Amino acid sequence: MKRIGVLLSGCGVYDGAEIQESVLTMLAIEEANAEYFCISIDKPQYHTINHLTGEEEKAPRNMLVESARIARGEVLDINKVDLREMDALVIPGGFGSAKNFTKWAFEGPEGKILPELKLLLINLVNIGKPILALCVSPVVLAKAFEGGLFQPKLTIGSTLEKSPYSIEEFKNGMESIGVESIDKSVEDILIDFDNKLITAPCYMMNASIIEVRNNIKKGVEALVKMIG
Repeated sequence: MKRIGVLLSGCGVYDGAEIQESVLTMLAIEEANAEYFCISIDKPQYHTINHLTGEEEKAPRNMLVESARIARGEVLDINKVDLREMDALVIPGGFGSAKNFTKWAFEGPEGKILPELKLLLINLVNIGKPILALCVSPVVLAKAFEGGLFQPKLTIGSTLEKSPYSIEEFKNGMESIGVESIDKSVEDILIDFDNKLITAPCYMMNASIIEVRNNIKKGVEALVKMIG
């Protein structure tokens, strides 16, 4: 059975992994007759947000510990991942991709990416194992492959449709560090066959949970097909 890692940046859209996208990813993987396992990083989150009020809280939280909430306690430290036992990777969205995995939320395309995450992503591409990035997580791929030998093709949404975020600003930022950024709606995914990268807009667009679920399902099905 194919084994697909699900990389989580915490628990909660405003400071970690987007919970709905994460759970729907796990569901889609099992529906595709594959097996998922969760991965995170044993480091502090940038901050903690009260999801009811939107206010910042003082209590620090750890990405690995918080991700265990979504993973029902079963989450692997990124430093213990054996690439021989993983066929592909999915990165759900959530602000944690732009706050914890990278510093894009604060410094834009100049923000750094965690070195252990960059290493994992580069190694996966080098051995030909596919990656699916959802929602805002294409910025993680953009930072991982910045300055590399290829130009990844990624989508973070469409400038022609409604979004709660500035899609154009994200697109311009990714293009400034070597990405070919292509518009896609929540009904679509983008497949970079040359580099085995798949991206799906999900909640970067104004979307219902059904639309997001279908977007993720389409991405996961393409991922499993790409594994071969």
